[in-house]
Amino acid sequence: MNGYIDPSADIDAFYDNVWNIQTAVGRGLDIWGKIVGLEDGRLLKIPSAEINLGFKEAGTASATTFNSGVFYAGQQITQNYYLSDDAFRTLILVKAAANISDGSIPSYNRLLQSLFAGRGRCYVNDLGNMRMRYTFEFYLQPFELAIITQSGALPRPTGVLVTVLEEPQNSTFGFSEAGVGSAAPFGQGTFYSEV
Repeated sequence: MNGYIDPSADIDAFYDNVWNIQTAVGRGLDIWGKIVGLEDGRLLKIPSAEINLGFKEAGTASATTFNSGVFYAGQQITQNYYLSDDAFRTLILVKAAANISDGSIPSYNRLLQSLFAGRGRCYVNDLGNMRMRYTFEFYLQPFELAIITQSGALPRPTGVLVTVLEEPQNSTFGFSEAGVGSAAPFGQGTFYSEV
C-alpha cells in the first residue's frame, strides 16, 4: 500500500524542477524570477533588426547609407524576446546576487563577469558627478543590451546616471595614444560614440 501513496517521486521531481535553481526548468524558473524581483520574467523588448537611414535619434544601429535602409519614422520598432532556460537562470542568479550586493564597484564587477562569463572584459567605471558606466570590450547582442537596460538585474545606485559603452578592441578608430592593440586605422574602424 505504501508504494501507491509514496510521495518521494513527486518530492524529488518538485525539488529538481522547481526548488533547485541549478536544475529548475520552465515554470520553476518563472517562480524564481518572481522571487528575486524580475517582474517581467523572461520577456524582454529589444530593438527591431531593421536598420534605418537616419540620424542619431534613430538609435545606434542606424548607420546605413543611401539605398541601404528606410527612413527613420521617429519611433523605435521593438520585438519581444523570451530568454531560454539557461539564459534566464543566469539572469536570476545575477539578480539574486545584486539583491544582496554591498553596492561597491568590485561587487558590480563580479556581477558583470558572472553574467558575461567567457565573453571578454567588462567592468564598471565611476565617472564622478553621480555618473557611472558599464563598459564592455565586446559587442553585446540586442537581448543582452535589453537585460542590462530593462531587466533591473544590474543595480543602479539612487540618483546615479548609468550609461553603457560597447568598445571592442581593435575596432575603434583612434590615435597612437590609445595603444597599438586598441585602435584601428582609417577605413578599418568606426569613430568612438558612447551609447
